[in-house]
Amino acid sequence: QEYLVESGGGSVQAGGSLRLSCASSGYTYSEYCMAWFRQVPGKERGGVAAYDSDGVMNYADSVKGRFTISQDSAKKTLYLHIDNLKPEDTAMYYCASQCQFRMTATQSLGVSYNYWGQGTQVTVSS
Repeated sequence: QEYLVESGGGSVQAGGSLRLSCASSGYTYSEYCMAWFRQVPGKERGGVAAYDSDGVMNYADSVKGRFTISQDSAKKTLYLHIDNLKPEDTAMYYCASQCQFRMTATQSLGVSYNYWGQGTQVTVSS
């Protein structure tokens, strides 16, 4: 069965930290081409952190220094650690896997992935 299941979201105070997890089936997991996105109502889904087709980590400029993407290949799990949370980080966070084509660093933050999870909500209060 193919799946991506996010967890770890919640309501936190500004300045706090969270670690989001994305559990994957064997088919949907890879050390390459996996990413985290976020979306708020009325706006497009945007990439925040990703591994590109060469396994290089990439981050959106708005989150550099606060977001860290990592993975545990034995557990087939992708993580997103978020430090110094800000109210503007409030969003639904999604993980994605399997690039639709070979992706460069910039392209890995685009939405061209074949598999998506259902999302986990992060709410940051000031």
